[in-house]
Amino acid sequence: MKKNLVIIALAMISFTTYGQKFAKIDKSIMDAAFYPAKAPIRVFEKNDEKRMALEPKIRVLYSRPLKKGRTVFGKLLKYNKPWRIGANESTEILFLTDVKFGDTDVKAGRYSLIAIPTATNWTIKLNTQNDGWGDYSYDSSLDIASVTVPVQTSNKEIEALSIALYEKTTNVVHLKIGWDTTYTETPITLK
Repeated sequence: MKKNLVIIALAMISFTTYGQKFAKIDKSIMDAAFYPAKAPIRVFEKNDEKRMALEPKIRVLYSRPLKKGRTVFGKLLKYNKPWRIGANESTEILFLTDVKFGDTDVKAGRYSLIAIPTATNWTIKLNTQNDGWGDYSYDSSLDIASVTVPVQTSNKEIEALSIALYEKTTNVVHLKIGWDTTYTETPITLK
C-alpha cells in the first residue's frame, strides 16, 4: 500500500511539473544592482578578507523598460504621479544592514521603491508593500521613509532604465537611477 501511494505521489508531482508552461520572454528584462557592485562574484576573490569585503549590503531588483524613441518624463511617466521605477513588478530594495534613508532610520529588510517625479526633482519612497505589480498596489500609508532629490541631466541618452549603487563617501551609498537623459542620486547611509 505504501509503495502504491509513493508511486501515485511521484506521478502527480511529475505530471504537475511537466504540465506547467514557461512564461514568454518579457519585453522589460529583470535586472539587479548590488552594493558592493562585485558582490555577486565575490566567490572568485582569492582570500577570505576580500570576499568578506564584498558581502552584499544592498540589492535592488527591477525591470528595465526601453525608451524606444518615446518622451519618457512628463509624457510616458506623468509628473506628480507614483511610479514603480521600472516596469512590471514593483522595484524591490533589500537592505542587508540597517541604514538611514533621508532622515529616517530603516531596519534591514525588503521594501519596494516608488518615485514621484517632477521636472526638477523626484521624491523617492520606501514602502513596506512588497510583491506588487507596478504601482497599482501602491498605498502611501505604507511609506516608511522618503527623500527628495534633484533631477540631473545626462549628456548621453540612457535607452534602458538603469540603476546603480556606488559608495560616494565613506558609508554613504548612492542609489543612481537613470533613463532617457534624466538621472537622480539618492544617498543611503550604512549603519
